[in-house]
Amino acid sequence: MHSMPDSKGYFGKYGGRFVPETLMEALLDLERDYIRVWKSDEFQTALQSELREFAGRPTPLYFAQRLTEKFQIGRIYLKREDLCHTGAHKINNCVGQALFASQLGKTRIVAETGAGQHGVATAAVCARLGLECVVYMGAKDIQRQQLNVRRMKFFGADVRPVISGSRTLKDAINEALRDWITNVDSTHYLIGSVVGPHPYPMMVRNFQKIIGEETRKQLKESNQEASVILACVGGGSNAAGMFYPFLDSTAKLIGIEAGGAAEKPGQNSATLKYGKPGTLHGAYTYLLQNTGGQIEETESVAPGLDYAAVGPEHSFWKDSERVEYWTASDTEARNAFQLLTEREGILPALESCHAVACLNRISSQPGAIVVNLSGRGDKDLGILEGDPV
Repeated sequence: MHSMPDSKGYFGKYGGRFVPETLMEALLDLERDYIRVWKSDEFQTALQSELREFAGRPTPLYFAQRLTEKFQIGRIYLKREDLCHTGAHKINNCVGQALFASQLGKTRIVAETGAGQHGVATAAVCARLGLECVVYMGAKDIQRQQLNVRRMKFFGADVRPVISGSRTLKDAINEALRDWITNVDSTHYLIGSVVGPHPYPMMVRNFQKIIGEETRKQLKESNQEASVILACVGGGSNAAGMFYPFLDSTAKLIGIEAGGAAEKPGQNSATLKYGKPGTLHGAYTYLLQNTGGQIEETESVAPGLDYAAVGPEHSFWKDSERVEYWTASDTEARNAFQLLTEREGILPALESCHAVACLNRISSQPGAIVVNLSGRGDKDLGILEGDPV
């Protein structure tokens, strides 16, 4: 599994490049440049320095004593990605891709964002490196994530509302891709998750795998092994970054999708549970589709999980049964938010709460139970307090 994707960008039958000819040359150039730069000692030294000095790595592996006392299933740990600069795991990938783009001589970055955390991280890194930054964000998400919109603008980003389609992450990706095709000579598309055409799923996973690598090292330092690892899954970057270094371990890996308001079509974002394979945003993967094959509307209280597809590597992991995929409802996520704030004094992102919500389904374990706390919840207070969206 660690050898994937293959030379054509496939994880088993998933992935690939399903794009117009106008974009194919740019993707081939991107793949070639990425492989060259990634192997460079100079780049790796710069990357590790930025992750340490700017992003704030390593993040703690935090023993959640009061959660452990409540659930009585074993020692529960939280991988504290919420303590990264800008408040989420997104900064890992943004630092990597922006440094890479700078080495290619690109002067402009375009990105998409749903919950706003990827947009904020992109804007911050662009400010750090002196790059022009344009962030596309669905109009619905702009309404419900005003704090992050303001943060992006303070960093100097041009935040462009997307009013087409569902006005969420799917549509923001469409607009970012159009921009990149039009301005490919000067612009790098800094995609935020393990989605899209090859080489993006591989690139983003490799920039995020530091999460799992640190976790394995931290567990080893305390003479422990992971029995169960949980992470939320929308596009799937935080989960891919956590799971990838554990694929060859005995740990049970569980990804949690957004069960939304109901199991009915259009009322959840549980792609791997209710979807079927198809093509979206340049990759063959699981999608939520209606009976006519059109992309289904999605819903989640967590904007970062409100997406009709999933990264192709997750689709492969599902079919190979290496990773299990569960769902947590909007109500369960809200309850998990309350639980973690009151029991541990930690304000989690609603995305991460989907993973916390599934602790009550875990049986007693001999080893560590690790939840990837992918982001912090300041951005979600309006949603939780019932502000209109």
